[in-house]
Amino acid sequence: MRVLVAEDDRVSAAFLRDTLTFFGYQVTTVNNGIEAFELLRSGEYRLVISDWEMPEMSGDELCRQVRQRSWNSYIYIILVTSYGSIERVVEGLRAGADDFLSKPYHPEELRIRLRTGQRMLSLESRDAMLFTVAKLTESRDVDTGMHLERIREYCRILAQELSGWKQYRDLIDGEYVQLLYLTAPLHDIGKIGIPDNVLLKPGRLTPEEFEIMKRHTTIGGETLQAVTQAHPEVQYLTMARDIAFTHHERFDGTGYPFGLRGQDIPLCGRVTALADVYDALTSRRVYKAKMSHEETRKIILESVGTHFDPDIVDAFLRREEEFIRTARVLQQDHDTPPLAQPFASAKEAARPVLVES
Repeated sequence: MRVLVAEDDRVSAAFLRDTLTFFGYQVTTVNNGIEAFELLRSGEYRLVISDWEMPEMSGDELCRQVRQRSWNSYIYIILVTSYGSIERVVEGLRAGADDFLSKPYHPEELRIRLRTGQRMLSLESRDAMLFTVAKLTESRDVDTGMHLERIREYCRILAQELSGWKQYRDLIDGEYVQLLYLTAPLHDIGKIGIPDNVLLKPGRLTPEEFEIMKRHTTIGGETLQAVTQAHPEVQYLTMARDIAFTHHERFDGTGYPFGLRGQDIPLCGRVTALADVYDALTSRRVYKAKMSHEETRKIILESVGTHFDPDIVDAFLRREEEFIRTARVLQQDHDTPPLAQPFASAKEAARPVLVES
């Protein structure tokens, strides 16, 4: 991520440049607020570290100028000052500063404050944007009802269960659960690139059509990867990308698009895989009848270690009552009957669902 440093003292500027470069940031340094403001107009910088005392335009005046202008994205400003008085802090906050560093400061303090800034930037409008984009994709297929609402609830339930397990305690915390809840609805975003004659076909797909349908994982993953590269500060996009790419991978390595196996499949993808299949099986679609929780449970248990991660299945079994309640509350069946007849068996019903869900 890019960081703009405004500092007139050469020694301090060099220290900041070297430290931030070591932390992995791309750093641009200027020696006054006017130069900093001109660079900010380019739209390339969203994190700014500015000294308070500078010639031509001081740090607090830079803050005022930034806040008076309308920008496409928020700019996070950290003011560096030699004076740590309450009056100074209040003055800086009034000018529009987001955070402060008092000289002298430790490099680790600088790193933590920058991470806080990155988190703030990544939160900008993410909730509304993510679900809006996901719903836009879903709007092409009105047959899915409240699929996205249910998917994110199922993923939240599974992640919350796993967060209490010793082996996942260091990986899954409250922030992880929230990110999964926000990004799981983007799992099928790649379907925006699938032709209607395949996406909306009221029946089983031919092998050729199936290959076209499978592309939604790479279309979605590659799209989100491009956005992630353009905006590396937006950390939740990494999880969204992983889910889009891997929610059709199988634990035994027979899934698509990469044929990943076991722990090589990102945890978010393994969780979404089960949530997605559960919802597809327990919902009415144009090509299949709705299946009961008991029938769906049987299919999931038959797929332990092949389609699904055994830990995820175990988490599902421990929280299945919550799955049942969620499905009941958020179920949206169509008034008209499905075009396809109910399948003769659960296994027969599962095959097209796992392909087309």
